[in-house]
Amino acid sequence: MAFTFFMRDQPTLEYAAQHMIQYASGRSRIKIWDAGCALGQETYTIAMIFAQRMNPYGYRNLRIDATDYDSANNFGDVVRAAVYPREELQRTPAELLDKYFETTEREGHLRAVELLRSRITFQYHDLLSLKPIGSDYCLIVCKNVMLHFQYPERVEVFKMFHQALAPGGYLATENTQKLPAEVAHLFTQVVPDAQLYKKVGDS
Repeated sequence: MAFTFFMRDQPTLEYAAQHMIQYASGRSRIKIWDAGCALGQETYTIAMIFAQRMNPYGYRNLRIDATDYDSANNFGDVVRAAVYPREELQRTPAELLDKYFETTEREGHLRAVELLRSRITFQYHDLLSLKPIGSDYCLIVCKNVMLHFQYPERVEVFKMFHQALAPGGYLATENTQKLPAEVAHLFTQVVPDAQLYKKVGDS
């Protein structure tokens, strides 16, 4: 389970969007995996950033697979409903708030618009199963999750992410999470001031 909030570590996500959009140009299906999405704040932040940066045609080809494992906290219900207290959105720039959120019948709550919701699917998934939910991902985002794992577990999860990425795809992690030495050869760091990596190898 990850803990996060709207617009957390926005610079890394902006870097990821910048590089991935150029990489995925021309693809008929563009896949992102938000691994450890908690209640979806990060997922909808990613959706907003890509909606801002992509043309409408490219954005229609985007699919964001959001996963987490804590079914006891009804993460899936919250992510699918996309309704959040207004105070949770305080860090969201006003122009994005007006564009991508709408009022609801619940006082003090806003809902992500259909443009964002239509790009996101949620499923329960335990990263420590070491079984990827799919393949050919252009970008995997896994932030504020690895700190909960033991070092050997982190190594195996990074190997799984490498397997799930398309050749040349990108991996974004939290700035405090360095790649274990055992998997450093599988990725190349893209920018010096963010934990954004490009997959090395074709498998």
